[in-house]
Order: sequence, then C-alpha cells, then structure tokens
Amino acid sequence: MNQRNFDSESAPVWLAAPGDREASEQLRVVADEALLVNGDTGRALRLATHLGSRLPGTGEGDTRRLFETLATVSAADLSAARATDGHLAALSILGQASVEPGQLPGGEVDGTRSWGVFAAEARGTRLDAIESEQGWRLDGLKPWCSLAGSLSNALVTAHTSGHSMRLFAVDLTAPGITVLEDAWVGRGLPSITSGPVDFRGVPAVAIREDDWYFDRPGYAWDRIGVAACWFGGAVGIARRVFRGAQDWPADQIALAHLGAIDVALSACGGALAAAAAAIDDGTATGQAGAVLAARVRGLVARSVEDVIMRAGHALGPWPLAFEARHSQRVADLELYVRQHHAERDEAALGALLLDGGSVPGGGPSPW
Repeated sequence: MNQRNFDSESAPVWLAAPGDREASEQLRVVADEALLVNGDTGRALRLATHLGSRLPGTGEGDTRRLFETLATVSAADLSAARATDGHLAALSILGQASVEPGQLPGGEVDGTRSWGVFAAEARGTRLDAIESEQGWRLDGLKPWCSLAGSLSNALVTAHTSGHSMRLFAVDLTAPGITVLEDAWVGRGLPSITSGPVDFRGVPAVAIREDDWYFDRPGYAWDRIGVAACWFGGAVGIARRVFRGAQDWPADQIALAHLGAIDVALSACGGALAAAAAAIDDGTATGQAGAVLAARVRGLVARSVEDVIMRAGHALGPWPLAFEARHSQRVADLELYVRQHHAERDEAALGALLLDGGSVPGGGPSPW
C-alpha cells in the first residue's frame, strides 16, 4: 500500500474532523502519557489527577474536548481511562453540586487527592446512610467500587430510606472501611480492581438532597462520557487492524472488515460530538438527556462489540496470543463495555420512548 505506515499507539482521537494544531499537540502529549501507564495503578492515578486539574467539567462549555481527551486516553490504555473517567466524573459531580473538594474532610486540593464514584447496586448488597447528632454514617456493603484500595476519596450512593438514595462524600482512609480486593478475579482491567467495600459506621458528608444524584442533568452526561471511553478503546483495537492491513497484502476479507470498522467508528464519533454539543447548548436535559445517553451508549456499545469481533476475524489469533498490548486491550474493553447492559438497556430506551410519547415521525424521535 502507498500510504504512510501508521504505527503509533499513542495518537489523538477526534470525534470528527481534527481541531487546531495547539489542541492536537495537547492531545498527543496526553496520549503519550497514557501509553506509559501500561496498566500501572499509580501511574493511572497520577495521570487522572493531572488531567483533573486541567480539564473542564461536563457541561461547562467544552465537553467535546473532555470527550476527546477521554477517548485519547482510552485508545492508549484502558486502565488509565478507567481511573481518569472516575476521577473526572467525581469532580464534575461536585461542581454541579456547587461543592469544592477542599470543603470536604480529607478532600483538600493538593494535587494528590484521587476520587472515584461508587454508585452501582447489586442483589444481596445494601449500603445504608444513617443520620444522628454526630452526622451521617454509612453502614453496609457497596459493590463495584473501582480502585477503592488506591483512591483517597469517593462519592458514594447510599439508601436513606426504602425508596430514596443520597450521594455522600467519603474519606477512604477513614476507619471502618474494608476493601474486599480478593473478590476481583477479572482478566480484564486486572489492576483496576472493582470489588465490594464493607462500610461500618464510616463518617460521610451528604451531597445535596435525596435522589439529586440521579435527577441532575449530569447523570446522563456522565454516562455519555463513559461511552467516549469505550469508543477510544475500540479505536485502539481498530488501529491494530489498520496496521495489519498495511503490513500484509490485504485480501478482500481484511479490507471488508477494515471498512466496516471505519463506518462504525465514524458513526460513534459523530454521535459523541453531537452529544457534546447538545450538553453544552442545554438541550440534553430531562428526558431528552436520558434518551440521548441511552442512544449514544447503545450505538457505541454495539459498535465496540462489532469492532472486537471484526478485529479477531481480520487479524487471526496471533495478536491475541503474542502481543501483550493488544491482548490486554481486548480483554479490558470486553469487560469495560459490559457497563452497558445490552438488551436490558435497549429495553429501557424503548420504555423511555413510549413514556415520552416519542412516536416515529414526531417528537424527539428522528425516525
């Protein structure tokens, strides 16, 4: 082939046409730093805190740059992306709540505090928030707490009643916290352990009122930001397919897979760019924001699965067996994208469309 050989694993990821040269160089530096993480937790958290002090929050007027940064980090190293996404999401949430991290116990801004968001629920586990004269305390088991043993702080959702939940800020160095790291056996994201955490009378600071965390517009926006990470991970795999087509005489099968991957990723980039614009212009709120998040996440998740499948068909077993970066990237992304609940999330989108009267040919439905 007569194209320049594309051999860089650390290159900027754009959602559509590249921006100005200054932005390109900034993203290139970010990509280089993310590639150096190579699954190392300490490096991942240092990159996350570094970016947290320099990037805008979601909905602050430059959401596209935020999404492109998340995608760029993800294309280089998904462990770095997972740490960065959690840290940036926590800072965005605090900004939306008009709370400065430095106002919280153990949350002073000194360049080393690292944040995560623990908001998942699972059968057989429950975390309760109990208020007394001494303030709020958390008691119970919280599942899916990524990097709980390495972070300094977290935003955690807990039950305040049978039907309501509230968001709390927690100093993860406080007594009463037991991180159950041995429960994590995943081969994907092996350094980003996301096991349960046992809270026993742990002091916590309430962030706004009951259910604010779920009702705020930023809840949908954060979910789109995660999709930007999935997109970036798929770009990293697609780049390996592109290099494979350059290194060997590409037959029609390899070219067909490469072309199909390009179609899928181009659609994802355009959808994420449009979502970023909608977030910043104020139209991605309420049900419109929820529908937008469900659509973008569904499109990206399905495209990720397609890219992984096509990469395997195009490249064969060699990269999975003998290339550590590629093999780990595939395993990482297969686990990461399972934050999308496949047909269950598609069913939830269908319910949103019916509940909102979004009939084909009318309302917010484009079809």
